[in-house]
Amino acid sequence: MQTPEQPVIRDIVLIGGGHSHVGVLKRFGMKPLPGVRLTIICRDTHTPYSGMLPGYIAGHYSYDEVHIDLRRLAEFAGARFYRGEAHGIDRTQKLVHCSGRPPVSYDTLSINIGSTPQLAVPGAVDHVVPVKPIYGFNARWLALLERVQTHQGKLHIAVVGAGAGGVELCLAMQHRLGTELRQLGRNPDALSLTLFTAGPDILETHSRRVRQMFRETLRQRGIQVHANAAVNEVQGGRLHTADGQVWEADEIIWVTRAGGAAWLRDTGLALDDDGCIRVRDTLQSLTDPDIYAAGDVASMDNHPREKAGVFAVRQGPPLAANLRRAALNQPPKPFRPQKHWLALISTGDQYAVASRGGLGFRGAWVWRWKDWIDRRFMRKFNELPAMDDQGAGQNLKTAGAQLTSLTRNDDEAQQAISAIAMRCGGCGAKVGASVLSRALGSLQPVERDDVVIGLHAPDDAAVVRIPPGKASVYTVDFFRAFIDDPYVFGRVSANHALGDVFAMGAEAQTATAVATVPPGLESKVEDLVFQMMSGAVAVLNDANCALVGGHTGEGRELALGFAVNGLIDADGDAALRKGGLKAGQALILTKPIGTGTLFAAHARLEARGRWIDAALTSMMQSNQAAAACLRAYGATACTDLTGFGLLGHLVEMTRPSEVDAELDLSALPVLDGAEETVASGILSSLQPANVRLRRALRNQAGMVDHPRYPLIFDPQTAGGLLASVPTESANDCVRALKALGYTQTAVIGRVLPQSDALEPVVLVP
Repeated sequence: MQTPEQPVIRDIVLIGGGHSHVGVLKRFGMKPLPGVRLTIICRDTHTPYSGMLPGYIAGHYSYDEVHIDLRRLAEFAGARFYRGEAHGIDRTQKLVHCSGRPPVSYDTLSINIGSTPQLAVPGAVDHVVPVKPIYGFNARWLALLERVQTHQGKLHIAVVGAGAGGVELCLAMQHRLGTELRQLGRNPDALSLTLFTAGPDILETHSRRVRQMFRETLRQRGIQVHANAAVNEVQGGRLHTADGQVWEADEIIWVTRAGGAAWLRDTGLALDDDGCIRVRDTLQSLTDPDIYAAGDVASMDNHPREKAGVFAVRQGPPLAANLRRAALNQPPKPFRPQKHWLALISTGDQYAVASRGGLGFRGAWVWRWKDWIDRRFMRKFNELPAMDDQGAGQNLKTAGAQLTSLTRNDDEAQQAISAIAMRCGGCGAKVGASVLSRALGSLQPVERDDVVIGLHAPDDAAVVRIPPGKASVYTVDFFRAFIDDPYVFGRVSANHALGDVFAMGAEAQTATAVATVPPGLESKVEDLVFQMMSGAVAVLNDANCALVGGHTGEGRELALGFAVNGLIDADGDAALRKGGLKAGQALILTKPIGTGTLFAAHARLEARGRWIDAALTSMMQSNQAAAACLRAYGATACTDLTGFGLLGHLVEMTRPSEVDAELDLSALPVLDGAEETVASGILSSLQPANVRLRRALRNQAGMVDHPRYPLIFDPQTAGGLLASVPTESANDCVRALKALGYTQTAVIGRVLPQSDALEPVVLVP
């Protein structure tokens, strides 16, 4: 007997990927709570560790060494990763409003989004580079690096803010930029830095001894310090200070006191003077006990502390414990932060100062100590252990007892027991009508005049007119979810289903959905269907394809598919078929390949989050505009890449066309990370079946060691279009496709006359 499924009873939503939340994810990953689902909403897949950021700026660490891969950590924790940005909370409906996606429902909410710069000084918004939020700083820092490398003459950088962050960053930048200039054979003295502080001294929250150490270091390094110099206006290349002086600066870095994001003011939550969320000792909002906050965005009423990463890290364990207790309907426990803490502040040159209370000491050994501490911290989140299946051998009675402990009323308890009990088959496995009507009620599928009966007036079946002079094109696709975000999954599924219609040169007319949804509480099933179908309908509407009906039933895994109907000219001459290849033509591929290996690696925690981000972006890109462009440049054959992989689909084109094809492995566009994952032996489950087609390759013996050879067998989801166009039009066609946003479009080979050889495809390196 199989282990009973664990339906979702409680949703914990985390806004932001700060230091506290990465601790929550790790703890829930190590000890899952059955029936509790975590969702993290974050605009960035890789979250920086603030303790190592100065070392990254100084050039001692790589990007990956100082960033935690949130998507990978979420996968380990069994959490849903929603890449997006929250901009509001509806506390009455318990919804988080996000940019570019439907609202996300929660039972318990936690906010750990860091702080936002307070740019109230006139001109600051337009002319300074704020360090916080950190996600926006990296791009500007890389631009500054490039500017220094190409700039001729002197370059002056002003750093506004002389707390630990400002001083550390100033020294790190000087070290790195000076090193860059020396490597270019230029004089590092062409670079000058100035530190501005509104107070009488630097590092005012640290001891006199520590302040003296850094004053001495700054003086030795030739960095000027202007104390009692509050900046009251910023212009292009100029700083105005309160004492009436004007200072020239080519770049202005802003490291002053930061506060809460502006959108928090509209939540009705109690905030402090800086706009940060006021919280109790339990890290719960003073206003709403179902909302927690931690890190820089939180302000503990009873234990005010300065904004420092150490507190966000220390808040992770008690926050995780209290979120777990909230799900189990248990009272939270208070947390008391320490009054004194150790600060290890680097000077940019692998030297550091230790500060704690009245103590202060320094040396290269302090930096090595700090480096050891920081690397040990990062290993906790980037070197994730393999996890055994949780709850194996659990029986129905035990599972029911665990789940009902999460419920808050008798109705929820009954639904929880029902969700894990033996499920009905046949029509008894359909999702309830009331759940579906609520989930689909707010969707707005596009309306078409040729749809006589559809969702606007539902009946037993849809009725659709075929316009005069048109013929119907039918296709169907269906697959289970491969990503934890139902909205993104809905978009990819719809895009994949539409691909066949576009590849044939047709326009999409209508779509009928078929979905399976895991059983659970009605509210959770309703939200899941709503999220998934919102993504699908957004894609269908963009294609002017009307959703006219469908069927939703219960299943072990989330899955979605569509039967799509398209329209094409009735004479059939306009259809782009697989059998239209002509000798002498160029082969064009509009999207990179590699989705199969990447998502196999993702499931094994072996893919970087940014690789998955790029793959999803490609998969969500419609083929509609590409198909029109290919037709405009004289394409005579076309197909979309799906499960059979590049080679499988190319062979399908060569046989009916009675031609051979030459494939240039080096020209293949490949998704970031795909070569690395196949080289590690991580392959899609469908790859072995596709590899059998190697018998269609004429000269594979000399090519099997090419890093892209395995990728011609890699199954694709929502892949690009493979088409043939006249050689004389190929370069113009590629330029046009790139201008439309298909940035990795490439000519990958050519069509050859049919030879006597049995193998139709020739590989060239």
